[in-house]
Amino acid sequence: MKAVVHKDKKGFAGLTQIQDMPKPEPKKDEVRIRLRTAGLNHRDLFVLDRHDPEDPPFVIGSDGAGIVDTTGDNVSAVSQGDEVMVNPGLYWEKNSDAPPSWFEVLGFPNNGTFAEYVTVPASAVVKKPDYLSWEEAGVFSLAALTAYRALFTRGNLKAGMNVFIPGIGSGVATFLLLFAQAAGAKVYVSSRSKEKRQTALELGAEKALDSAEDWKKGLGGCEMDLVIECVGAATFTKSLDTLRKGGTIVTFGSSTGDKVEMDLRKFFYGQYNLLGSTMGSHEEYIQMLDFIQTHQIRPVMDRVYDLDDYEEAFKRLEEAKQLGKIAFKIS
Repeated sequence: MKAVVHKDKKGFAGLTQIQDMPKPEPKKDEVRIRLRTAGLNHRDLFVLDRHDPEDPPFVIGSDGAGIVDTTGDNVSAVSQGDEVMVNPGLYWEKNSDAPPSWFEVLGFPNNGTFAEYVTVPASAVVKKPDYLSWEEAGVFSLAALTAYRALFTRGNLKAGMNVFIPGIGSGVATFLLLFAQAAGAKVYVSSRSKEKRQTALELGAEKALDSAEDWKKGLGGCEMDLVIECVGAATFTKSLDTLRKGGTIVTFGSSTGDKVEMDLRKFFYGQYNLLGSTMGSHEEYIQMLDFIQTHQIRPVMDRVYDLDDYEEAFKRLEEAKQLGKIAFKIS
């Protein structure tokens, strides 16, 4: 089968070509999916540096949607021919304070979705909502699940709350905007890009701030109940300054650096809450699917590439040119 494979060298240097790989065979409790589409995520950039060149080549990709091609023994929930989406968060079944130690994400170290076929546990497969196109279904899972847990499970979002999302433009950030709005919150965002700020306003944001400006001043005295932080060191302190006393900041990413300096006295006098989040359980995934179908939420689509054009897609994501989700058309 045709697949995007990483091998031999770390980073982008290991993305050398589309390679022919053996078609995977499903084991007990697994299904094999003939993929129609797949979604590109920042995680797919990070694993290029995490993969040891001495280890065997692996197929990149966490998100995907397609048709069940065949099933292994002991599978009854789905059948050959079913149109499905994959939950890339594997082996975290029930909602809990944190994922279990055996939690994995599809696409590293196991083979992922940038290929014609993928095998996954049957427990990670759900029927594709009819209203979603193949391109939309293929990009939904990882980013939408991350956004759902950060907002609702960790952030305890309620209607009427003020929510701030720095760095609008990523797939997760656009889902945060759409989900929070659907839940009745007022959403404020920031971006360096004028185009992205304008698009966020068109999607319903109350206000879109330039990343370089004074956010507290730009918000005109409006304080946030909840901030969802995924940028990291470049924005964390500014994000904290937008919170009301007793407000909550949830962080799930650190694209600009893992380490931040914080005024602890200001933090504890403000009675702030700082929470971490990552991905989500399959229970939350099902809740998220119910939520998006109730509100008929579609992902914000950036571009759709043929799988052969993977290098162009990776570069677009690395340079943060995208607004929303990037998809691969496979078959």
